[in-house]
This record gives sequence, structure tokens and C-alpha cells, in this order.
Amino acid sequence: MSGPYDDIIDLPHPTSERHPRMPMANRAAQFSPFAALSGYDDAVKETARLTDGKIELTEEEKANLDARLQLLEPGIAASFTYFQPDSRKQGGAYVTASGEVKRIDGIAREIILMDGRRIPIDDILEVG
Repeated sequence: MSGPYDDIIDLPHPTSERHPRMPMANRAAQFSPFAALSGYDDAVKETARLTDGKIELTEEEKANLDARLQLLEPGIAASFTYFQPDSRKQGGAYVTASGEVKRIDGIAREIILMDGRRIPIDDILEVG
């Protein structure tokens, strides 16, 4: 078999004396994907993230909730399900917090737990 490159086919790979060989990790990096729109993926994920709307209680539900809130006093352990607004977009999520009541702030309309968490009274859906 004879071809145009038979004279160089068995020669060793040329190695530069001035420039060291590039490590394999760096060679692979030059072929990694390029993100032309940096932040685009995060923006798409944020738009796709779902939030809940705040549930409006009926008058009867408000009266029941008010009666349960009247029973609260400092030192009592309770569980609260309340609406927490989303900081980035419209809507939010319902979360549940449990703990001992430290005090009830009627002016700020908040229930303050012993661990420092503050629960807005107007956003409470359920007291357990």
C-alpha cells in the first residue's frame, strides 16, 4: 500500500520546546457550550414558577378564626397556616408555622412567636 503520507505516518507527534502541552481539562473546556444569553435560563425558570393566590375567607370562616385567635395568649403553643406573599412576583404560597406565642401585637396586627417569627394576622388562614 502506498499513499501520499506514507513517509510521515510513523513519525512521532511533534512537540514544541517553547510551548507546553495543554492539559486535557483545558482542551475539553474549549468545546464546552457557550451561553450567549446569560441569565436567560433563570428568567425562564422564574416565569414558569407557580404561585398561589390569597384565599378570601367567608364571614363565617372569619368569625371562627377570630374566635380561635381570641383564645391565644403568651406561652401557648399553636400552629398557624398563613399566606406568605412572593417577593418576586404576584401571588405567594401558604406556609405553616408552629411555636409558642410570645405576644400578640394589636397595632402591627402580628402574632410574634418565641423564635422571633412574625405572622400577619390578616394573612392567617387557619389556627391549630
